[in-house]
Amino acid sequence: MIDGAVPLLHDYLIHAAGRLGGKVALVCNRKRVSYAEIDERSNGLAQCLVTAGVQRGDRVVIFADNTVETVVSFWAVLKANAVVCIVNPLTKSQKLDYLLSDCRPAALITDQHLRSVFEGPAHNCRSLRKMIVSGPINDDQLSRLPCAMRWETAAERTPAAPERKSIDIDLAAIIYTSGSTGEPKGVMLTHRNMTAACTSIASYLELREDDVILNVLPLAFDYGLYQMLMAFRTGARLVLERSFAFPAQILQIIKDEKITGFPGVPTIFASLAELKSLRDHDFSSIRYVTNTAAALPLKHIAMLGDLFAGARIYSMYGLTECKRCTYLPPEDLKRKPLSVGIAIPNTEMWIIDENDRRVEPGTVGQLVIRGATVMKGYWGKPEATARKLKPGPVPGEQVLYTGDYCRMDADGYLYFVGRCDEIIKSRGEKVAPKEVENVLVNIPGVKEAAVVGVPDDLLGQAVKAFVVVEQGRVVGEKQLQLECQKRLENFMVPKSIVIVPSLPMTDTGKLKKAALS
Repeated sequence: MIDGAVPLLHDYLIHAAGRLGGKVALVCNRKRVSYAEIDERSNGLAQCLVTAGVQRGDRVVIFADNTVETVVSFWAVLKANAVVCIVNPLTKSQKLDYLLSDCRPAALITDQHLRSVFEGPAHNCRSLRKMIVSGPINDDQLSRLPCAMRWETAAERTPAAPERKSIDIDLAAIIYTSGSTGEPKGVMLTHRNMTAACTSIASYLELREDDVILNVLPLAFDYGLYQMLMAFRTGARLVLERSFAFPAQILQIIKDEKITGFPGVPTIFASLAELKSLRDHDFSSIRYVTNTAAALPLKHIAMLGDLFAGARIYSMYGLTECKRCTYLPPEDLKRKPLSVGIAIPNTEMWIIDENDRRVEPGTVGQLVIRGATVMKGYWGKPEATARKLKPGPVPGEQVLYTGDYCRMDADGYLYFVGRCDEIIKSRGEKVAPKEVENVLVNIPGVKEAAVVGVPDDLLGQAVKAFVVVEQGRVVGEKQLQLECQKRLENFMVPKSIVIVPSLPMTDTGKLKKAALS
């Protein structure tokens, strides 16, 4: 870094390699890779991108699994002064075609095993100047791809990175929303947005250089990506897995690698709760556990507290448009178990009514976020941006209208109520699906639940629930309805409850309610 220059996101890697070059930075697919190797390989790949014509501000799409190549490629794109966009490897060809058309990348980095998905969209993408393909690929296969070369050749270890041209207000990444409520939108994040988020989150998690952080979440998902960013910022070690599909294997990794940090989402913790052999495993190395995507049900809070007795458990809430909004300090978990916490450091939040007026404690309204983590907008979508970013209290600034209904207690602790576009209007009353879901999930034998509103001639909308039952348990729909009648106001009780084998999820493990309603 030039003396006096403001740090950029990829300085996390550069500084860690300078201090801890020989230290293992990444454990992935049984490979152990040092900070020095990742730094030098990303230098080589960055030089290759620049030579191919990738310029400052150009977009580069990485369409790949959680691999060493993906990690190296991420840092290489930033070093080439470009904008990185990681796309989930579960993405289908039609959606990939849309994403490439939307962000118009100058380069595509991918893996041969995804060829059936990317080949058509790559040929359709006129902005591509370079393709870089990892995995076993022969000369004939390579020649049929536009301007393609092998990843191993492109990422040869090189001591020097290209000339540094970016500054901290330049875009670092475009992260596409999951599209659970419609067409995916590209969230534009600057180096400043992302370093501010990392600094804030790392401070309250109290991350350390000796931490070993497990990540089973896709790097295309901002929660997964930030595990890597914060590990490299701290000089910790990242243990990267493709998914939580094989829980027993992950539990063994926790033991073998002496994992200290375990980030998860409710679906992961629900799967953990079903494992009969859970008590046979040693989790004493785990120092902290984090959860986001949705508030933890009370029974999962109890399970995690019992299972990870020596760990600090953080319930958190956020959205891609600002990374993180709140965290619940672990010491407050028993006192305020249903809360998603207080504003993260260097962030302000408040709740407004439909007329943009701030509301009193306990009143439900839309959450507004102010801070350095707030996105620059949606890529190529000015109208959608204008609905989310609006003038703040200081002239010239913009704050984020989250689109989430929440309430705040007198102590400043936030409670998530539901998405504005998911609130059910039944019998003239507003029903928050989350409140009904929390009741259902805490009924013995229930693993997961989702609640939606469906058209009803009499009620306007009727409350309908979909429930997944724990393995080996027998729970009937009438029994669930009776339990709801005991615990909910009449207008909130589901008119119908359907037992299903599983709930539809997005590529990043979030509930896909559009597929239910």
